[in-house]
Amino acid sequence: MLLHLSIKNLAVVKALDIDFNGGLSVITGETGAGKSIAIDALGLCLGDRADAGMVRANSDKADVCATFDLSKLNNASRWLVEHDLLEDDDLQSELVIRRIISAEGRSKAYINGIAVSLQQLRSLGSQLVSIHGQHAHQQLLKSDVQRNVLDNYAEHPTLLKNVKTAFKRLHDVEKQLEALMAGQQQRADRKSLLTYQVKELNEFNLEENEFSELEIEHKRLSNSQALLESAQKSFYKLFDADESCALNAVQSSIDMLSELEEHDAELSPIVAILNEALINIDEASGQLRSYTEGLEIDPMRLHHVEQRFSQALALARKHNVRPEELFEYHQGLANELNQLSSDDESLDELQQSLDEYSKDYIKLASKLSQSRLSAAKRLAKEVEKHIHSMNMVNAKFAVDVKFDEHAHANANGLDKVQFLISTNPGMTADVLDKVVSGGELSRVGLALQVISANGNEIPTMIFDEVDTGISGPTASVVGKLLRKLGHSCQVICVTHLPQVAASGHQQMFVTKFSDKKTTETHMICLNEIERIEELARLLAGDTMTETALANAKELLGSYQ
Repeated sequence: MLLHLSIKNLAVVKALDIDFNGGLSVITGETGAGKSIAIDALGLCLGDRADAGMVRANSDKADVCATFDLSKLNNASRWLVEHDLLEDDDLQSELVIRRIISAEGRSKAYINGIAVSLQQLRSLGSQLVSIHGQHAHQQLLKSDVQRNVLDNYAEHPTLLKNVKTAFKRLHDVEKQLEALMAGQQQRADRKSLLTYQVKELNEFNLEENEFSELEIEHKRLSNSQALLESAQKSFYKLFDADESCALNAVQSSIDMLSELEEHDAELSPIVAILNEALINIDEASGQLRSYTEGLEIDPMRLHHVEQRFSQALALARKHNVRPEELFEYHQGLANELNQLSSDDESLDELQQSLDEYSKDYIKLASKLSQSRLSAAKRLAKEVEKHIHSMNMVNAKFAVDVKFDEHAHANANGLDKVQFLISTNPGMTADVLDKVVSGGELSRVGLALQVISANGNEIPTMIFDEVDTGISGPTASVVGKLLRKLGHSCQVICVTHLPQVAASGHQQMFVTKFSDKKTTETHMICLNEIERIEELARLLAGDTMTETALANAKELLGSYQ
């Protein structure tokens, strides 16, 4: 329950402190005095959007603070604990929400003195206060609002959640399928090309590093005759040329220098070098012998290598890659072809999943529709009961729920929900905007709000001139309805109707003062005498008469 509201430098308010009690509190005042300022301020504490224009002129900031009795707010207490804003064993009985708006338009929010985000403020606020504005009834003309009203009355959150989950799963698969389908022709063309290219490269079947090896072998085979002749001549000069071969020449030098070594020690290193050279010449000769014996001139092999080497070059040019990259390019095309084939398989799998998920969604949407149908009958009876009491005695109200499994799927199911009404005997029920007047719509809206409040766990309800278009005996019924509602929760109502104002357990009066330089709004709680005078003003206008005072006293007495 809201206990106190403090407002500083907000719009035309310089400073205002308001204490609230349980039951029905009514707020009255002259037109333009700022009767809704308290509701606007409270809205800021509940996370409404703020801007610099809300700050009072010549002030650096606006400050709004709302205090709630936390002792019976179990849901709010659990939320505070979950968000580390209240300890489990904390005996705190009051909840304080504060909002500060700077002259530059920046705002800060605090819960129990701890800085919080606006999202957190809105989340907590939705569990504390329900505000119904002047134009709330016009929203009833919208089909989605009517559906939400029915769903709130039906109290089937699990069914709604299941349908939303099934829709999301279905929607995700639809998007994946749509993305694959969108490029299906392009993929088919690409797959056809890749199939031909990969087949051609598969038939050639170039191995990894094979081109480099072909290149080396091609050079060797192309020059095999010259290699053989040069190798044989080199072997002959090194080893096989009788006395003139290099091996014999080195050996002869070693023999001569070895005999002179004892006469000059400087020859020893030279002899050592020649001995090493002798070993190297002998080893090189042996390898040359092996090389010449192993070197073959094979025209058939040369033809095969030339053919494969040329084909590799041709394929590389065809695919615009370097010959050394042809193997990797082949593997890349093969992988892409496999992926395209996999996409085709995924397309089939997604289509199967889509069919399954669609059946699941329709099944859950059908369950939700059945629950709505059941609730629709009960809601229609309750609305009729209330609007009959508000001088719409011949009205017939119905909630039409039409299920269409072929309709486009959405997160709220497959129902079209419409509120239908007939206000006069013999008239066919039709949608609200074709039948009801503004006052009749207000009564229907108020009836729905009262019905919704019966099972509502939100402790405070605020009505901002929702009685627009209502007068006379009907206003008296509305007043009694709001007062009855005040027995089950805290109700705050801004009104211009004396019948509604008289129904309040307490009444607050809003007045505006101006000294031609500045303007201030004040709000005071009226005592019984002041209430009678204010009710008389509402009944008779600015001219106060004894008759108006007597009527006001009688009107107030009817609710005591």
